[in-house]
Amino acid sequence: DVQLQAYGGGLVQAGGSLRLSCAVSGFTFDDYVIGWFRQAPGKEREGVSVISRSDSSTDYANSVKGRFTISSDNAKNTVYLHMNDLKPEDTAVYYCGALDLRYGVGYGGGGLLDYYEYGYWGQGTLVTVSS
Repeated sequence: DVQLQAYGGGLVQAGGSLRLSCAVSGFTFDDYVIGWFRQAPGKEREGVSVISRSDSSTDYANSVKGRFTISSDNAKNTVYLHMNDLKPEDTAVYYCGALDLRYGVGYGGGGLLDYYEYGYWGQGTLVTVSS
């Protein structure tokens, strides 16, 4: 079975840094992407960043470009989200998800940063940024 486990959340001060980890297991194919999403209280879940398992291509939400970096360590089956210059508005529960690309993408009307396109999820990890 596909399993995703997110780790690394915590309390940090504005301007600080934090690294989140997503342990990935159970895939028998490589045509998928791993995405980081976040959800603040009372708000819809939003895409933060994605990375492709097959070619390591990446994409980022405009709100985190230049501050966050997604990377993967295939030997450890882990995807990371390096968060720098954290701001109070980054406070949210962060989730990692996986999107199966074997049958294409976009049938739900969205793209790689849309949560409703993803079929696999890990537990959320809370990131709180104090001002």
